[in-house]
Amino acid sequence: MPSPKESEITISIEFESAQVEGVLSRILSPRTVESIVEALPFTSRTFLWKEEVYFEIPVSVGPEKPRSIVTPGTLAYWPPSKAFCVFYGDSQPYSPVNVIGRLISPPDPVRRVKRGEWVTVRLKR
Repeated sequence: MPSPKESEITISIEFESAQVEGVLSRILSPRTVESIVEALPFTSRTFLWKEEVYFEIPVSVGPEKPRSIVTPGTLAYWPPSKAFCVFYGDSQPYSPVNVIGRLISPPDPVRRVKRGEWVTVRLKR
């Protein structure tokens, strides 16, 4: 478990067809990030929306500094669906999201992910 003082937590996002690394930033959405870190690791099935992969996670948090505009590589939490979102292209969220971090590896491998793939998110050691 990361120390409470760490503002960034490195994670691994492992899809069946791709693997990427990212950082969760407590500065962006502190309550949301803390809830996600406490729930790690978790496994889910993917859904697709334009140039975004998202999946339900065992976290329930309301809006926190919600944003309607994101950039490629953004990691976010979508409160209405309790979903973790990975934006790999120029598309925008369906509705406002809590931005929680960013990819630190190139987002291009996420383009290969198909609907229904298993995904596991865990702390990077």
